[in-house]
Amino acid sequence: MATYESIVKIKGAVGDLVFYDLNGKNVVRKKSGFNKAAFKKAPSYEKVRQNSSEFGHCSKTGKIIRTNLNSYIKEAGDALLYQKFAKLMTEIKDLDPVSERGSRTVDKGLQTKEGKALLNRFQFGEKKKLPDGIQILDHILYVDEKVSADTITLVTICIDFENYKTECFEENISLSDNGKVNFKKQFSENDSLLYFVVLRKNKEITHMGFA
Repeated sequence: MATYESIVKIKGAVGDLVFYDLNGKNVVRKKSGFNKAAFKKAPSYEKVRQNSSEFGHCSKTGKIIRTNLNSYIKEAGDALLYQKFAKLMTEIKDLDPVSERGSRTVDKGLQTKEGKALLNRFQFGEKKKLPDGIQILDHILYVDEKVSADTITLVTICIDFENYKTECFEENISLSDNGKVNFKKQFSENDSLLYFVVLRKNKEITHMGFA
């Protein structure tokens, strides 16, 4: 970018140069080398296209998951939580072991042990992560006797990763003496499901996260 002095003010493009006014000064710069056609087809933009595609996927996936948890996210007390969750989606996507770069997905990443662990370890702001004594296997919620909570809320999120849609079912669960709770099966076993658990003590959320 450079400034120029001229009796006649020029605005617009002339050849490879673009003339315009910036804060009262006459400015000229070269045209950008970027163009949409090249971005879509040129080999030199291949990596950029791959990154753009995966970024869009992670952004959409994170949004549809968060939408089901908005009331709890507000309790997290973290203004940057959305950005942190988007970063989490990217880290999980990177664990996709089967797709080529540019086509990796959060869904495939979550099917790995490492991807599921990343999701379960994520902390929602000021609220503590779930204690180790809570896990879900085969539609059964297992709660260790050391876990202290007055009420437990289970949010089941069914995700359509292809169309970026979700269905959600929320229920309050009463603890049993043996620490095993059979909860309602609202979706097919073939669906992609996430389980979000909220623990409350004296009506206040003490812990929350994915199980």
